[in-house]
Amino acid sequence: MFRPPATITDVAAAAGVSIRTVSRVLNDSPKVGEETRVAIKAVIEQLGFHPSSRARGMATGRSYLIGVIQDDPNAHVIGVLQRGIAGLCAQEGYELVVHPARYDDPDLVGNVRDFVRRSRVDGVLLLPPVSELADVAAALAALGVPAVALAAAAVPGHRSMLVSDERGATAMLADHLVALGHRRIAMITGPRRFRSSSEREGGFRDALVRHGQGLPDDLLYEGDYGFAGGLAAARTLLALPDRPSAIFAANDIMAAAVLKAAGEAGLVVPRDLSVAGFDDSDLATMLTPALTTIRRPLETMAADATGRLLALIGGKPQDEPAPVALTLIVRESTAAAL
Repeated sequence: MFRPPATITDVAAAAGVSIRTVSRVLNDSPKVGEETRVAIKAVIEQLGFHPSSRARGMATGRSYLIGVIQDDPNAHVIGVLQRGIAGLCAQEGYELVVHPARYDDPDLVGNVRDFVRRSRVDGVLLLPPVSELADVAAALAALGVPAVALAAAAVPGHRSMLVSDERGATAMLADHLVALGHRRIAMITGPRRFRSSSEREGGFRDALVRHGQGLPDDLLYEGDYGFAGGLAAARTLLALPDRPSAIFAANDIMAAAVLKAAGEAGLVVPRDLSVAGFDDSDLATMLTPALTTIRRPLETMAADATGRLLALIGGKPQDEPAPVALTLIVRESTAAAL
């Protein structure tokens, strides 16, 4: 027999207190004595009562909604980030409102303002590349909306950020390839208008210069973080009269495209060509050979950013940027140069 869910009125009646007192317990108000608090929580558990987000919002002045603003078509990255965000939100009774935005939208700032006002979110998480734009940070600050950004470098205007050391990570990858004896090392970058792309290229280039090699123009190709762009870049690089012995693609999807281009050219990875990527997405271990790559702890980063945002919403300052260390994961796609 169907039994309707318990209401706050049911809890108040069973506990012999007012609805206001139950509401105060649900919102951790200090105005309720410990004995009464314990008794009400026991009734809540007995009845299986779960307060609705609407009711909580009426009591606290919050919507219990968190906005996620993104412009990244890479499902291998976005899916993991959203899982990390949703996991903590579920624990804390928040729901997600995901808002796709275009980095190159001439009215991006207006778009973000409209979303925040329309959705009435309590706070916003900004994912790259939208998080890289200082104008967006300034607009959110002007609205007084708590916001936390994830990015590859510090961006002026953000009140709270997680900054991943992508420059240092790609330097580690360059060190790895040089240690394997590679001397003609190529790179397929992401779109250079993105900060993540310039950070990854800068770290890789600087490390090669430190080793006395550099990154010649003919071994540098701007990609688009997509498979088709990575494939076009890899085919061009592998068609060079003096082709590279190693290629670093600035994300795992483009590295997968390099593996495909190598197969088309009759090359065996890693015997004839070493290949490396970036992200350590689930794709990295699905490929054959498994991909050497830079690991970004995406789910942990997302959960940490969500925790910082909830703290901001609760009035706790989170002003210092939080650095995120990345790690080099060596697998079968890189080997000593012949």
